[in-house]
Amino acid sequence: MTAYIVRRLLLMIPTLFGIMLISFVVVQFAPGGPVERMIAQIQGINTTASSRISSAGGEVGGGARVASGGSASSSKYRGARGLDPEFIAELEAQFGFDKPAHERFVIMIWDFIRFDFGESYYRSVSVIDLILEKMPVSISLGLWSTLLIYLISIPLGIKKAIGDGHRFDTWTSGVIVVAYAIPNFLFAVFLIVLFAGGTYFDWFPLRGLTSDNWADLGFFARIGDYFWHLALPLLAYTIGGFATMTLLTKNSFLDEIRKLYVTTARAKGLAQNRVLYGHVFRNAMLIIIASFPSAFFSIFITGSLLIETIFSLDGMGLLSFESLLNRDYPVVFGTLFIFSLFGLVVTLISDLTYTLVDPRIDFESRDL
Repeated sequence: MTAYIVRRLLLMIPTLFGIMLISFVVVQFAPGGPVERMIAQIQGINTTASSRISSAGGEVGGGARVASGGSASSSKYRGARGLDPEFIAELEAQFGFDKPAHERFVIMIWDFIRFDFGESYYRSVSVIDLILEKMPVSISLGLWSTLLIYLISIPLGIKKAIGDGHRFDTWTSGVIVVAYAIPNFLFAVFLIVLFAGGTYFDWFPLRGLTSDNWADLGFFARIGDYFWHLALPLLAYTIGGFATMTLLTKNSFLDEIRKLYVTTARAKGLAQNRVLYGHVFRNAMLIIIASFPSAFFSIFITGSLLIETIFSLDGMGLLSFESLLNRDYPVVFGTLFIFSLFGLVVTLISDLTYTLVDPRIDFESRDL
């Protein structure tokens, strides 16, 4: 097993390098960029630009110099007409675009290897601090929604497998299909209208993870306030997520129940619960338990931009969207590197979980 782990860890290096290289190349062909965005703000084109951008410009953005005599019409940046070419060069140097693309990529990878992710272009804060600031929201939603999905899906899937084809299985399948078909953002709007003061009841808050007086509350009051704020976002997150896990649990148990060893156990006179939980459960739960790390990570990292926006939750989903929109490349590539590395490690942990659940599985004897 040690050799397998070492091989997987070594394989992460070219995989991570390939992810960063492809992403970097794609970004080079994407229209716009931090220099164009700063020029647009200076020229008054981008009227919706955040006020935070001005802090990124420093003395460079403080006063744009108009070209005297020769204009910057030959500049490669749109909107640069009338600006001094020296000023454009200063902007390029500020954002690191005075170097060729391959040199910028090498510098970026070298910094990332040392876990130096730099600072946001427009927020004047390091990328690590920015991620740590937004992470509690994403962890809260990812962790609790994953646990809630498992707590609903496993008992429901087992019950459906035992009564396969019966009335309970039929009508719950209908409910699952409907729940899976409802977009989570649409269900979130419905929850707000119904329970958050939209039209009917005003039972739940609509902003943030905690109340304004959270620091003044006692320990148990803080816990209650925290879950009070999480109630509606979690419901919106979970509405479609438990459907897939429920059907996976049901099909996994059905496959095991139909195997010969179950028939033999029943022929020996073992009780139904003894057969189900003493023999079937361990084998059927293998794929479900082993998929927990990756399931949590997928919910945590992808998040839901719409859910976070609807419920005013400033998490990783909203940060990623704003970073892409603002061409905040240190945040874009920094988060990509961190979560790609984290995802590769979680994938390895998921594989190793199989061996913990069922020691008969041996990755050591298999080729990668």
